[in-house]
Amino acid sequence: MRRQVNLARKRRYNREAQQRKRTMTGTLYLVATPIGNLEDITLRALRVLKEVDLIACEDTRRTKKLLAHYSISKPTVSYHEHNERTRATELADKLEAGARVALVTDAGTPLVSDPGHRMVEEAIKRGIPVVPVPGPSALIAALAASGLPTSEFLFAGFLPSKQTQRRARLSEFVGARATLIFYEAPHRIKATLEDALAAMGDRQSVIARELTKIHEEFLRGSLSELIEDIADRVIRGEIVLLISPQDEDTGSASSQRVEHSSIAEEVERLIAEGLDRKSALKRAARLRGITKSKAYRLLLEEAGSEETDGE
Repeated sequence: MRRQVNLARKRRYNREAQQRKRTMTGTLYLVATPIGNLEDITLRALRVLKEVDLIACEDTRRTKKLLAHYSISKPTVSYHEHNERTRATELADKLEAGARVALVTDAGTPLVSDPGHRMVEEAIKRGIPVVPVPGPSALIAALAASGLPTSEFLFAGFLPSKQTQRRARLSEFVGARATLIFYEAPHRIKATLEDALAAMGDRQSVIARELTKIHEEFLRGSLSELIEDIADRVIRGEIVLLISPQDEDTGSASSQRVEHSSIAEEVERLIAEGLDRKSALKRAARLRGITKSKAYRLLLEEAGSEETDGE
């Protein structure tokens, strides 16, 4: 009987201890913020930002502009890729002590190509509730307005900055039956388009630039067309690049025929089908997955080779 009483007391003590811990432990909120237009924030996100004890920001200066716009005055602390390891532990200690912490990124949803994984991992390990507060996301906004298939998509974040690694990475997605989505820096977008063309052929693609901002822009077309469209432009702003899935006709008889013919032969064949020379050259370039300017250089090289052989 005494043993049963002791067991009952022990169980009650454990329940009370767990209840005290739940009462003391705070909550980590993952709050999505606008990607450009400050009106793109949910009522729930504003309420949470007003109620938490601390806001962890990728860049405190950018977040303070948002907070000031909505007259929210709360303590902020930096949380970025360079201090994430130590800051995650510090914030987890505050959460265990009962603090309510909101984690925000500069724009969009935290952890999506942004820091935050260590913080969430640490909170889960300590039994701290993690609550998502959904909202804006650049990749979803771009996909919805792209005109490309939306039933399946693959988001791969930022591509490597070096060309060799970037082409190798792009080659991994050649057989994917989903719309491919990448984030890219403006100074690398031209090189990335060329690498994508070389790695996976001339697919339909979209450049979504400065989403929800004053200079929002969608450029649509094949990879080779986009390369030509931005060749003489200085591209600025935040970019989402979308590439259509692999065409089921890839590797068809027409594609195989191109591989075994010269660019000149292909151009002449297309002219015979009714295209003018300029359109024929552009079409031949697309079939080969190269730019029109490169196709023209190949045409000149072939012509020069024939003249040499004739001599």
